[in-house]
Amino acid sequence: MFRKRKSIHDSLRLFDLSRIVSTSSKPSLFCSTSVQPAKLTWEASSQVILKKKLETALKDHRVDDAWDVFKDYKRLYGFPDSVIMNRFVTVFSYSSDSNWLCKADDLTRLALKQNSGLINVDALTKLSLSLARAQMSESACNILRTMLEKGFVLTSDVVRVVMMHMVKTEVGTCLASNYLVQVCHRFMELSKRNSNVMKPDTVLFNLVLGSCVRFGFSLKGQELIELMAKVDVVADAYSIVIMSCVYEMNGMRDELKKLKECIGHVPSQLLCHYRGLFDNLLSLEFKFDDISSAGRLVLDICKSKDLTSVQNPEKPLVLSVGSHHIKSGLRIQISPKLLQRDSSLGVDTEATFVSYADSKIGITNKTLAKLVYGYKRRGDLPELSKMLFSVGGSKLCADVIDACVAIGWLEASHDILDDMDSAGHPMDLATYRKVLSGYYKSKMLRNAEVLVRQMTKAGLITDPSDEISVLSETNENTELRALLIQEINAGEQMKVPSMLYELNSSLYYFSKAKMEGDAVLTYRKIQKMKIPPTVQSFWILIDMYSSLGMYREITVTWGDIKRNMASRNLEVTQDLLEKLVVNFLRGGYFERVMEVISYMKEKDMYNDLAMYKKEYLKLHKNLYRTLKAADAVTEAQAQRLEHVKAFRKLVGIV
Repeated sequence: MFRKRKSIHDSLRLFDLSRIVSTSSKPSLFCSTSVQPAKLTWEASSQVILKKKLETALKDHRVDDAWDVFKDYKRLYGFPDSVIMNRFVTVFSYSSDSNWLCKADDLTRLALKQNSGLINVDALTKLSLSLARAQMSESACNILRTMLEKGFVLTSDVVRVVMMHMVKTEVGTCLASNYLVQVCHRFMELSKRNSNVMKPDTVLFNLVLGSCVRFGFSLKGQELIELMAKVDVVADAYSIVIMSCVYEMNGMRDELKKLKECIGHVPSQLLCHYRGLFDNLLSLEFKFDDISSAGRLVLDICKSKDLTSVQNPEKPLVLSVGSHHIKSGLRIQISPKLLQRDSSLGVDTEATFVSYADSKIGITNKTLAKLVYGYKRRGDLPELSKMLFSVGGSKLCADVIDACVAIGWLEASHDILDDMDSAGHPMDLATYRKVLSGYYKSKMLRNAEVLVRQMTKAGLITDPSDEISVLSETNENTELRALLIQEINAGEQMKVPSMLYELNSSLYYFSKAKMEGDAVLTYRKIQKMKIPPTVQSFWILIDMYSSLGMYREITVTWGDIKRNMASRNLEVTQDLLEKLVVNFLRGGYFERVMEVISYMKEKDMYNDLAMYKKEYLKLHKNLYRTLKAADAVTEAQAQRLEHVKAFRKLVGIV
């Protein structure tokens, strides 16, 4: 080894001398021919030696040595051949050290920039997986995007594994959802030309959609559901529940109802799984303040049984996305009984309103409290009594009466007693005594006398005077009592008025039907009613204007958003602001672009700069590329030039 190093050193000395001879004075013919072979001999031998050393270090997985040799090689001869480069990237991908992964990532991007064919798809795939595993989501996603743009065809299994690591974080979820959107658009574009391109599958959508739900990207989730329909991906049982979570978060009750209608009767093995869908639908019924619909839904839930006559899972049903009445609207295929083999990719949601025990689904005390409060507030206790008996018989009625007595709703509890008696299902003596005890404790003696006469007439007691000394204890269901008190305290103070959910539903319908005029009128109605719009309201408007190419109107909408933010009536989300940035880029409103990006930075929200850069290059690649500030004719043009320059610098466009 010493002799080899000495040989290299001697060759280097000869090489340096040859350069001195050739550049210091006019060389003779003899000199030039005598020195040149020495130079060529050294170059050939040192390149071979360095290459051999690099191969050996890579073979032995000595990354430190490999890196040192690689630096020498690249400085002298540039990048090595494709075989060594792929081996180099692969070996560095096996490292658990994030520093080595960063170096491999930087080197890969530089190599691809100089020679797009230098690194193959296998090496890039391994590197992206290692980066994702190390939670370097941005780097992993950039490699996936590079492969997509270069036409490398990846299988859904490969992409899925990378994304499984990415979606563990909020930033990773943002990137994964944006990448999936990009894949869908690429698929729709190339499938028309019969090109070989990856089609995202059901499990991949479930994975990313579930993560959007976990991190609150409900607006991005809605976009993915619509793309699911556009690329003709069949939704399985997990998709349906995840979609129901997105619809619940966005207040889309009509879409949720359509999902429920499609699943029909639920097979027993899926009852627990579909509990989430029923839970989300109940949540929206309460948000819409539609207590009658909530009551009917509870009856449906408690009557759910396993019927083997459910639709054939091999023939997916078709569900409209938007409205049944839009002929040109989107359609998504769903297979309610189909469960993909990788069930771990589903979203775990904690059911608030629906319980599951002994292979049966029912309702929780939270649901019961909301129903009791809602029906009483509406003055429709007979309907409540009927629903209670249908769901849980006399036992449930007794629990509700007990809770009503405990919180002082004595007349309401008396009314339920009367309703049950009129329906031919009289309550037992213990329940009557609880109500009577409440009357005596509250000094409501007239009401007590009336109740005693009823008890005597019904044959429940023979000596009314004895009942005065009988004071029954209540509060067997203390949880129900506490939840009822919670509902009373909440009262009418809803975060979002129920009317706004209805108006948003209309806004969504008109938007999907491309009925711009009706959508604008609906939005103005919201403004006239002085109801603060939600992020969903603005998302629907922006999405409609974007589909129509009306970018100027989006700038007006941004003004409304800022006014609502200033009055603290609106808390914007990362996915809403990102949608604004993309649309401002498309419309060429660079001042607005930088304004929104600055706000996102201020609020510590992630900016997908790679996506912004791609959008810019697609539409404005040469915009103001050579124009200088001195060339601007007007002040407005000068300002726009500065904003464009600021954006190009931000996303790394030289």
